[in-house]
Amino acid sequence: MTTSVADPAAALCTADPVFGRPAKGIDTGRVGSLITQLLIELGEDPTREGLIGTADRVAAWWSAFLSPDGTATATRFTETQLSGQMVVVGGMSTWSLCEHHMLPMHLQVTAAYMPDGEVVGLSKFGRIAQHFAGRLQVQERFTRQVAEYLTDVIGREDVAVAVRGVHLCMSMRGVRMEEARTTTVHAGGCFRTDAVLSQQFLTVTAAQWGAP
Repeated sequence: MTTSVADPAAALCTADPVFGRPAKGIDTGRVGSLITQLLIELGEDPTREGLIGTADRVAAWWSAFLSPDGTATATRFTETQLSGQMVVVGGMSTWSLCEHHMLPMHLQVTAAYMPDGEVVGLSKFGRIAQHFAGRLQVQERFTRQVAEYLTDVIGREDVAVAVRGVHLCMSMRGVRMEEARTTTVHAGGCFRTDAVLSQQFLTVTAAQWGAP
Protein backbone atom coordinates (compact mmCIF):
# COMPACT_ATOMS: atom_id res chain seq x y z
CA MET A 1 0.00 0.00 0.00
CA THR A 2 1.41 3.39 -0.98
CA THR A 3 1.07 6.59 1.05
CA SER A 4 0.30 9.86 -0.68
CA VAL A 5 2.67 12.80 -0.30
CA ALA A 6 0.00 14.79 1.55
CA ASP A 7 -0.52 12.18 4.25
CA PRO A 8 2.61 12.82 6.37
CA ALA A 9 1.82 16.50 6.85
CA ALA A 10 -1.81 15.75 7.63
CA ALA A 11 -0.76 13.21 10.23
CA LEU A 12 1.44 15.61 12.17
CA CYS A 13 -1.28 17.62 13.84
CA THR A 14 -4.75 19.08 13.65
CA ALA A 15 -4.48 22.79 12.90
CA ASP A 16 -6.06 25.32 15.25
CA PRO A 17 -7.99 27.73 12.98
CA VAL A 18 -7.90 30.51 15.60
CA PHE A 19 -4.26 30.54 16.54
CA GLY A 20 -2.76 28.90 13.45
CA ARG A 21 -0.88 26.32 15.50
CA PRO A 22 -1.38 22.65 16.28
CA ALA A 23 -4.43 22.08 18.47
CA LYS A 24 -2.54 19.09 19.86
CA GLY A 25 1.14 18.35 20.26
CA ILE A 26 2.90 17.24 17.10
CA ASP A 27 4.13 13.72 16.56
CA THR A 28 7.86 14.27 17.16
CA GLY A 29 8.71 10.74 16.09
CA ARG A 30 7.06 11.26 12.72
CA VAL A 31 8.64 14.70 12.32
CA GLY A 32 12.04 13.23 13.15
CA SER A 33 11.58 10.61 10.42
CA LEU A 34 10.68 13.32 7.92
CA ILE A 35 13.75 15.37 8.86
CA THR A 36 15.89 12.29 8.39
CA GLN A 37 14.36 11.83 4.94
CA LEU A 38 14.99 15.49 4.14
CA LEU A 39 18.68 15.15 5.08
CA ILE A 40 19.00 12.14 2.80
CA GLU A 41 17.31 13.99 -0.08
CA LEU A 42 19.75 16.87 0.44
CA GLY A 43 22.66 14.47 -0.04
CA GLU A 44 23.58 14.15 3.64
CA ASP A 45 24.17 11.05 5.73
CA PRO A 46 22.04 11.29 8.91
CA THR A 47 24.27 8.68 10.57
CA ARG A 48 27.52 10.57 10.11
CA GLU A 49 29.30 12.28 12.99
CA GLY A 50 27.74 15.68 13.55
CA LEU A 51 24.30 14.68 12.28
CA ILE A 52 23.59 11.87 14.73
CA GLY A 53 20.55 12.96 16.73
CA THR A 54 19.98 16.06 14.58
CA ALA A 55 16.58 14.89 13.32
CA ASP A 56 15.35 14.28 16.86
CA ARG A 57 16.62 17.66 18.04
CA VAL A 58 14.90 19.43 15.16
CA ALA A 59 11.66 17.57 15.88
CA ALA A 60 11.85 18.51 19.56
CA TRP A 61 12.36 22.15 18.61
CA TRP A 62 9.34 22.15 16.30
CA SER A 63 7.23 20.63 19.05
CA ALA A 64 8.31 23.28 21.56
CA PHE A 65 7.87 26.11 19.07
CA LEU A 66 4.44 25.14 17.77
CA SER A 67 2.73 23.50 20.73
CA PRO A 68 0.12 25.65 22.51
CA ASP A 69 1.34 26.86 25.88
CA GLY A 70 -1.60 28.93 27.11
CA THR A 71 0.54 31.98 27.94
CA ALA A 72 -1.54 34.52 26.00
CA THR A 73 -3.25 35.73 29.15
CA ALA A 74 -3.26 39.19 30.69
CA THR A 75 -3.96 40.42 34.20
CA ARG A 76 -5.74 43.71 34.87
CA PHE A 77 -5.41 45.77 38.03
CA THR A 78 -7.81 48.45 39.22
CA GLU A 79 -6.36 51.96 39.26
CA THR A 80 -9.35 54.27 39.34
CA GLN A 81 -7.32 57.50 39.31
CA LEU A 82 -5.45 56.70 36.12
CA SER A 83 -6.71 58.29 32.94
CA GLY A 84 -5.24 60.34 30.11
CA GLN A 85 -1.87 58.63 30.51
CA MET A 86 -0.22 56.72 27.69
CA VAL A 87 1.45 53.46 28.75
CA VAL A 88 4.13 52.22 26.35
CA VAL A 89 5.86 48.85 26.70
CA GLY A 90 8.89 48.41 24.45
CA GLY A 91 12.08 46.42 24.24
CA MET A 92 10.15 43.22 23.52
CA SER A 93 12.08 40.97 21.18
CA THR A 94 10.90 37.63 19.85
CA TRP A 95 11.47 35.18 17.01
CA SER A 96 8.92 33.78 14.61
CA LEU A 97 8.96 31.88 11.32
CA CYS A 98 7.96 33.28 7.95
CA GLU A 99 5.22 31.05 6.60
CA HIS A 100 6.27 31.68 3.00
CA HIS A 101 9.81 30.29 3.26
CA MET A 102 9.89 28.84 6.80
CA LEU A 103 12.87 31.03 7.65
CA PRO A 104 13.22 32.97 10.93
CA MET A 105 12.18 36.55 11.41
CA HIS A 106 13.25 38.64 14.38
CA LEU A 107 10.54 40.96 15.68
CA GLN A 108 10.95 43.99 17.92
CA VAL A 109 7.63 44.92 19.46
CA THR A 110 6.36 48.12 21.08
CA ALA A 111 2.79 48.31 22.39
CA ALA A 112 0.82 51.15 23.94
CA TYR A 113 -2.61 51.69 25.43
CA MET A 114 -4.58 54.34 27.30
CA PRO A 115 -5.67 53.09 30.75
CA ASP A 116 -9.08 54.03 32.06
CA GLY A 117 -9.52 52.81 35.62
CA GLU A 118 -7.46 49.66 35.04
CA VAL A 119 -3.90 48.79 34.08
CA VAL A 120 -2.54 45.66 32.41
CA GLY A 121 0.20 43.62 34.07
CA LEU A 122 3.39 44.66 32.27
CA SER A 123 4.96 41.20 32.07
CA LYS A 124 1.97 39.97 30.08
CA PHE A 125 2.86 42.11 27.07
CA GLY A 126 5.94 40.03 26.35
CA ARG A 127 4.03 36.79 26.86
CA ILE A 128 1.35 37.89 24.43
CA ALA A 129 4.00 38.73 21.81
CA GLN A 130 5.70 35.36 22.28
CA HIS A 131 2.37 33.56 22.06
CA PHE A 132 1.50 34.96 18.65
CA ALA A 133 5.09 34.61 17.39
CA GLY A 134 5.21 30.88 18.13
CA ARG A 135 3.83 29.71 14.80
CA LEU A 136 4.25 30.13 11.06
CA GLN A 137 3.52 33.83 10.64
CA VAL A 138 3.64 36.99 8.61
CA GLN A 139 4.59 40.21 10.35
CA GLU A 140 1.44 42.04 9.29
CA ARG A 141 -0.84 39.41 10.84
CA PHE A 142 1.31 39.20 13.97
CA THR A 143 0.98 42.96 14.51
CA ARG A 144 -2.79 42.82 14.11
CA GLN A 145 -3.17 39.79 16.40
CA VAL A 146 -1.22 41.42 19.24
CA ALA A 147 -3.24 44.63 18.86
CA GLU A 148 -6.59 42.83 18.73
CA TYR A 149 -5.74 40.75 21.78
CA LEU A 150 -4.80 43.85 23.80
CA THR A 151 -7.98 45.52 22.58
CA ASP A 152 -9.99 42.63 24.01
CA VAL A 153 -8.05 42.83 27.28
CA ILE A 154 -8.71 46.53 27.95
CA GLY A 155 -12.17 46.46 26.40
CA ARG A 156 -11.50 49.46 24.17
CA GLU A 157 -9.75 50.16 20.88
CA ASP A 158 -7.26 52.63 22.39
CA VAL A 159 -4.30 50.40 21.52
CA ALA A 160 -1.27 50.85 19.26
CA VAL A 161 1.30 48.24 18.29
CA ALA A 162 4.44 48.79 16.22
CA VAL A 163 6.70 45.98 15.05
CA ARG A 164 10.07 46.14 13.33
CA GLY A 165 11.19 42.91 11.72
CA VAL A 166 14.35 41.45 10.26
CA HIS A 167 13.38 38.69 7.82
CA LEU A 168 15.97 36.08 6.92
CA CYS A 169 13.91 35.28 3.83
CA MET A 170 14.99 38.72 2.64
CA SER A 171 18.44 38.83 4.24
CA MET A 172 19.85 35.43 3.23
CA ARG A 173 17.89 34.62 0.07
CA GLY A 174 16.39 36.53 -2.82
CA VAL A 175 17.71 40.11 -2.85
CA ARG A 176 19.92 39.40 0.23
CA MET A 177 19.46 42.81 1.79
CA GLU A 178 21.01 42.31 5.22
CA GLU A 179 20.13 45.79 6.47
CA ALA A 180 16.48 45.70 5.36
CA ARG A 181 13.90 46.30 8.08
CA THR A 182 10.13 45.99 7.84
CA THR A 183 7.93 48.15 10.06
CA THR A 184 4.22 47.57 10.68
CA VAL A 185 1.92 49.72 12.81
CA HIS A 186 -1.60 49.01 14.02
CA ALA A 187 -3.36 52.02 15.58
CA GLY A 188 -6.86 51.88 17.03
CA GLY A 189 -9.22 54.19 18.86
CA CYS A 190 -7.64 57.43 20.00
CA PHE A 191 -4.29 56.40 18.49
CA ARG A 192 -5.98 56.47 15.10
CA THR A 193 -8.01 59.66 15.57
CA ASP A 194 -5.60 61.79 17.65
CA ALA A 195 -2.65 62.81 15.47
CA VAL A 196 -0.68 64.21 18.42
CA LEU A 197 -1.06 61.01 20.48
CA SER A 198 -0.14 58.91 17.45
CA GLN A 199 3.00 60.95 16.87
CA GLN A 200 3.97 60.65 20.53
CA PHE A 201 3.70 56.87 20.29
CA LEU A 202 5.79 56.74 17.12
CA THR A 203 8.40 59.06 18.66
CA VAL A 204 8.74 56.89 21.76
CA THR A 205 8.87 53.77 19.59
CA ALA A 206 11.61 55.17 17.34
CA ALA A 207 13.67 56.20 20.38
CA GLN A 208 13.42 52.69 21.83
CA TRP A 209 14.42 51.01 18.59
CA GLY A 210 17.35 53.36 18.02
CA ALA A 211 19.50 53.03 14.93
CA PRO A 212 18.85 50.04 12.64
